[in-house]
Amino acid sequence: MPEGRLWAIREVTSRSIRSLPEMSGGVGVLDAFGVNTFNAETMRQKLPKAVYHSLLETVRRGERLEASIANEVAHAVKEWALAKGATHFCHWFQPQTGLTAEKHDAFLTFDEQGSPMERFSGAQLIQSEPDASSFPSGGMRTTFEARGYTAWDPSSPIFIVDGPNGKTLCVPSVFISYHGDALDNKTPLLRSMEYLSERALGILRLFGDQASSRVVPTLGPEQEYFLIDRAFHALRPDLVASGRTLVGAKPPKGQELEDHYFGSIKDRILAFMQESENELYKLGIPIKTRHNEVAPSQYETAPIFEEANVASDHNQMVMETMSRVARRHNLTCLLHEKPFAGVNGSGKHCNWSMSDSEGRNLLEPGATPEENLQFLVFLMATLKGVHRRAGLLRAAIASSGNDHRLGANEAPPAIISVFLGEQLTRVLDALEKGEKGGAAAVERISLGIRKLPEVARDNTDRNRTSPFAFTGNKFEFRAVSSGQSISLPVAFLNVAVGEALEEFEGALKARVGKGASLADAVLEVVREAVGETKAVRFEGNNYAAEWVDEAKRRGLLNLRTTPEALAELVKPETRSFLARAKVFSEAESDARYHVKLERYLKDIEVEVEALVDIVQAHVLPSAFKQLALLAGAGASRTAKDARSRLEAVVDELSDRVGSLHSVAERAAGEGSLEKRAHLLAQETVPAMAAVREACDRIEESVADEFWTLPKYGEMLFLV
Repeated sequence: MPEGRLWAIREVTSRSIRSLPEMSGGVGVLDAFGVNTFNAETMRQKLPKAVYHSLLETVRRGERLEASIANEVAHAVKEWALAKGATHFCHWFQPQTGLTAEKHDAFLTFDEQGSPMERFSGAQLIQSEPDASSFPSGGMRTTFEARGYTAWDPSSPIFIVDGPNGKTLCVPSVFISYHGDALDNKTPLLRSMEYLSERALGILRLFGDQASSRVVPTLGPEQEYFLIDRAFHALRPDLVASGRTLVGAKPPKGQELEDHYFGSIKDRILAFMQESENELYKLGIPIKTRHNEVAPSQYETAPIFEEANVASDHNQMVMETMSRVARRHNLTCLLHEKPFAGVNGSGKHCNWSMSDSEGRNLLEPGATPEENLQFLVFLMATLKGVHRRAGLLRAAIASSGNDHRLGANEAPPAIISVFLGEQLTRVLDALEKGEKGGAAAVERISLGIRKLPEVARDNTDRNRTSPFAFTGNKFEFRAVSSGQSISLPVAFLNVAVGEALEEFEGALKARVGKGASLADAVLEVVREAVGETKAVRFEGNNYAAEWVDEAKRRGLLNLRTTPEALAELVKPETRSFLARAKVFSEAESDARYHVKLERYLKDIEVEVEALVDIVQAHVLPSAFKQLALLAGAGASRTAKDARSRLEAVVDELSDRVGSLHSVAERAAGEGSLEKRAHLLAQETVPAMAAVREACDRIEESVADEFWTLPKYGEMLFLV
C-alpha cells in the first residue's frame, strides 16, 4: 500500500475520541441554550423598559425599528458582549457565494485626550460599509463601483461566536448595493415574507380574523451531511477542490444491507454531534434530532421550527459550526449534494408552513379538513403556487451538485410535483365532484402482543420520493440541496403561495359581493383550484421511469440540468412576477441569473481541471506500475490477458481524456454564458463521467500497493 494511504489508515485507526471535561457529566440544554445570544430575556434585563418593548415589537410584529433607540440598544449590546469576553464586532451577512461573510472591527477607539476606550454606537449597529466589488453581483457592482452596505436585521438575534483566543459579536444583516439592490440571499427572503404576510392577512380578514397582525412562514430544515477523517480528505485532491469524489470504484459493501440508517452512532461521531449541539445551543439554535442517515458515514440533524428568516440564519450557522467542530475531531464535514457515487447524496428537507401572529398553524387540517374552509384555502393556495411556479422553484435549487442528486435513486426528480396523501386526496376528489368526502377516523394498529400498546395510524403514509410532500400540518420541500442557502428556495415558495392567496382573495370578494355566502364562495373557489392543480398532484413513486412519461403528458416541467432550470429566472413573465412581488426588480433577477450561471460554469471547470490532474498524477502512474508488474509476471496466459485488458483501458482512458479536453475547450470558446453552460451540461459532464468510468475500472485492476488515493471502502467505513 502506498505510504500516503498507509499513513492515513494508521492515523484514523489510532484516533482518540475527543472529550471535553466540561461536558463529561452532560451539559443541560436549558443551561446552555441561548447564552451567546442577545435574546428576549437578555434584552429585558439590559434595556430600558420602553426601548425593550420597542425592540420587541420590531422582532415580534415586524414593525420598523425606531432609529432613536439605536444608541441605547448598541450600548446595551456592547456592555453585554464585553462582559462575555468579546473584543470585536462584525456585521454577519449572506452574500451570493452561498456562505456567510464578516469583517471584524475592534471595539477600540480613542477619546479626545487620545486615551483608548471601547465604543459601539447606534450607527455602527445599524449599518456598516464593506467592499461590494469582490462579491458575486451579476454585474451590479464593479471594481470602480465598490460601495455596498450591510444593515442590521433586528428580527434575527445578535449573537457571539467563540474563537480560539477570543470572541466576536455578530450582527445579522442584509447586504445591499449603493443603489439599494439586493446583493445577498437574505434580502429577497425578508421581502418575500412581507409579501406573503400581506396576502395571507387578506384571507384571514375574510374569515373574520381581525386580531392577527402578521403571518410568517415557519421552517424546519433537516440538514444531511457526511463525515470522513481529515487524513483521507487531505489525500483526495478532488474532495479538496470540488467537495465531491471525481473518481472512485464501488466498494464491495456500500449501503446495500441498509444497516446504517438509524443505526447505533459510533462514539467518535457521537462526540462530534454532542459538541456541535452544545455550540449550537449556546447560539440559541433549537437542534432537536440527530441520527445516522442511509449511506455509510452520512448523518442528519434537524431543528425545531422557527420563523423562516431566523431558520435560514440558523441553518447557515449549523453548517459553519459543524464544519468547525468537525476539524476539532479530525473529521471533515462534507456538505456537497453528492460527494460519493453509488450511495445516497445529501439534501436539506425544508419543512415549511405558515403561522399567524397568535401562533396558529394555517396548514393544520384538524380532525375534519373537509369542513375546515380556511385550511382548504391555504392548502389550495400552496398547490396552486407550486403548480404555477414550479419552474421558479426548480431554478432556486439548481446547482452542479444537485444535478447529480435530483433524479438519482434516493432523491426527488427534477420534476416538481406535490404529494398530499390518501386523506386529503380523498377530500379534494370529493370536493371536485361536489360530493361529501370526510376524513377517515383515526385507526389503531394492533400489534397482537397484550403488553404493548396499540399504535395510532396516521391518516396518510409518507412518500419519500416526492419533492414537495404534505406531512400532516406542513409541506416538506425535499428537493433543496444540502450545501445551499435555503433563503432563495423559501423566498420563491413564499411568493408563489402569496400570489395564489391574492387571487383567491379577489375571487372570494367577487363572489361574496354578488351575494354568495363565504362558505359557498370558498367551496366554489377551492373546487376550481382542485381541477386546475390536478396535474401537479402525484401519489405514486417519483423514482419510477414511468413517472417521467406521465409528467410529460400532464405538461409538467422536467428541467434536468442547471442551465435549463436557471433559464426560468429570466423569462419575461417570471421577471415581471418577481418585480410585482417586490422580491427582485427585473435587474436583480437578471443579476441573480448571471451569478448562478457563472457559479455553475466555475464549478464544472474546476472539476474538469481536478479530474485531469488526478488522471495524470494518480490513475495513470498506478496503471503503469501495474503494467510493469504484469510484464515481469512471466508468459502465462493469465498475465498476458490481464495486461492486455489493462492496456486497453489505459488507451481508452487516454482517448476519453482527449475528448474531455476537446469538449471543455469548445465550451470555453463560446462567447455567451448560456451557450457555455449548455455545452458543459450536455457534453462536458457526460465526458467527465466517461473518464471516471475508465478510472474506476483501472482502480479495480491495479494492485492495492499501487493505488495512491484513499478508496471508498476506507473513507466511508473507517472513522
